[in-house]
Amino acid sequence: MPRVRIVTFNIAHGRGLAPLQGMTTRRRIRSTLLKIARLLAELEPDIVALQEIDENSRWAGNFDQLEFLREFGGFDHAVFGINNRRAGLINLSYGNAILSRHRITESENIAFGRSQVGEKGFLFAEIDVAGRRLPVANMHLHYRSRLHRFAQVDRFLAYLRDKQRDRRHHWALSPIVCGDLNNTRAASDATATLLSHLHDYGDYTLHPLKGRTFPSPLPSRTLDFIFLPPGAKHARSQVVRCHLSDHRPVVADFEVD
Repeated sequence: MPRVRIVTFNIAHGRGLAPLQGMTTRRRIRSTLLKIARLLAELEPDIVALQEIDENSRWAGNFDQLEFLREFGGFDHAVFGINNRRAGLINLSYGNAILSRHRITESENIAFGRSQVGEKGFLFAEIDVAGRRLPVANMHLHYRSRLHRFAQVDRFLAYLRDKQRDRRHHWALSPIVCGDLNNTRAASDATATLLSHLHDYGDYTLHPLKGRTFPSPLPSRTLDFIFLPPGAKHARSQVVRCHLSDHRPVVADFEVD
């Protein structure tokens, strides 16, 4: 299998560095997304995991941001995982998504709750890369409560156990897990907890190995991670310096035996 590159990036609804959602015009949002698409084209990833991306939200210009990035970033495949839906005057539809240069064979989205705004969740997909299926989980965890994050990690792990039992013989390796985990600086937060449980499936490695991702102008925290399973060999990673969101993207490269 050729070398695989994956990116995880919280794009903040396309608002760039504007402090509040809804304070940015549709034109400015489209301009920001075009710059993100160009960045992704330059990075040449096989798979991109996106958080805070809108399907049709008034506060984000009322257009399909995933289709915009797919077209202008040059990706052949995409899938949405909508966690928030609200109709009415201030309509909302947003969540997580995956872009891919390879066929997405299956996908399933799990929202952690039923809130119409602020809800988090994870999107699970199987991607056919050179005839081998790579499972990828793209998640976004609660931004305020560590207890909520722990509960969300537990729910994800229960889902993963069921998937491992039913699908592991179809996969080239154990699932790649990535996304915005919204950690505090505490060593006992969601990232460490998730990593310790993923070790049940082998020697996972956590990326980035160095560098911080939030806030993007002067980052002081690492919120965004890629967990690579033991079958991902010769892995390298980096945090990409850019100011197109309040997060910086993380890139990881690896090979599969």
